[in-house]
Amino acid sequence: MSLTGTSFLCTLIAMAVAAVALPLALWSRMRGPRPLRAAARVLMLLFAQGTAVALVFTLVNNANNLYDNWADLLGTGDHVQQAVDLGADGTGGIVLNRLPKVRQTFTGTGAVRVTQLKGRVSGVNAEVYVWLPPQYDEPAYRNHTFPVVELLSGYPGSAKAWFGSLHADEQLLPLMRDREVAPFILVAPRTNLLAGVDPGCANIPGTVNADSWLSVDVPRMVMDNFRTESAPAGWAVAGYSAGAHCAAKLAVAHPDRYRAAVSLSGYNDPIGERNSLAAQTPALRNANNPYLLLREARTPPAIALYLSGQPHDGYEAAVALAQAAKAPTTVHVVYIPKSAGGHTMALWRPQVVPAFRWLTEQLGLGAAATPPARSTGGSTHAALASGTAWRAAAARRR
Repeated sequence: MSLTGTSFLCTLIAMAVAAVALPLALWSRMRGPRPLRAAARVLMLLFAQGTAVALVFTLVNNANNLYDNWADLLGTGDHVQQAVDLGADGTGGIVLNRLPKVRQTFTGTGAVRVTQLKGRVSGVNAEVYVWLPPQYDEPAYRNHTFPVVELLSGYPGSAKAWFGSLHADEQLLPLMRDREVAPFILVAPRTNLLAGVDPGCANIPGTVNADSWLSVDVPRMVMDNFRTESAPAGWAVAGYSAGAHCAAKLAVAHPDRYRAAVSLSGYNDPIGERNSLAAQTPALRNANNPYLLLREARTPPAIALYLSGQPHDGYEAAVALAQAAKAPTTVHVVYIPKSAGGHTMALWRPQVVPAFRWLTEQLGLGAAATPPARSTGGSTHAALASGTAWRAAAARRR
């Protein structure tokens, strides 16, 4: 029975109801020796408490997409097949453009599709969710390439959270249809790769190559299977909490792979997540700290960062990055008041639309607001012209 399935939730509700009904019906009717009656009553109370706790946990888990399955919850999941030393650039000397294309099989009944990806570089084997914008399958856009945003969850967290708790696809769909937001392809890979620890989007030889999984294997798969803009001009990465830290780090470390990043309530020092593998040693902490990477970069990266946070929850880290940035790096800091809520999905959900409006501007996709012409026979031409305008705008930004 699935941890997040409807049948499991309904079973827990039925058990919780029974746990309340049993004492009411049997408390005073029990027969037998006093110790036996006392033991039976204690068991009924424990059953009631246990079912209540399980039900509340399941509701919270479903609302926040913390654990996908029993393996995640019990700490028995492991998605790392190998973790060889891939060097400073995370490719292990592999010429990525020479790798043969791999066609993935995607499943799913709704708009969100999922595939099991075996990373050819990272050695990670995990799921990747993909959502296509409404224009993707329209005949007028059949020759058009689309920008991509890679979406990262927190820790613990499910790759489905952006489509579940945050409702990113539901929020953005009407805006994309109205050309108010660019038609991004949304890609959400698994980030929790090892049991009981946060890989911290780091490459740690012998343990995990999370950086290469996110910045090499996943983008290569998406480019092999969908009509995407080229990297870095048409690519961005976004995350919340631990995923926000990773988004900023990946963009700063790999300006050849991402042009922009969105960080919602992120932190710079990996020690911000006590279970992060990247916080194990000073060397790892420094190598995965976007503030230090940005401050010490010989050539400031040509990236744009959108950083939001509350006092003592992302804001100070955002200001530090803004102070360390030098042109052509740009940083947009958004202050979120404490009254907006705590470190939860309720805080990040309303930030999705503003962040994607910003991404539309930063990736040079302002022409997203221009719909195809409606005159007979002109829609295809206008769509292609619009696509050319998007690419021209992106080229001007480069």
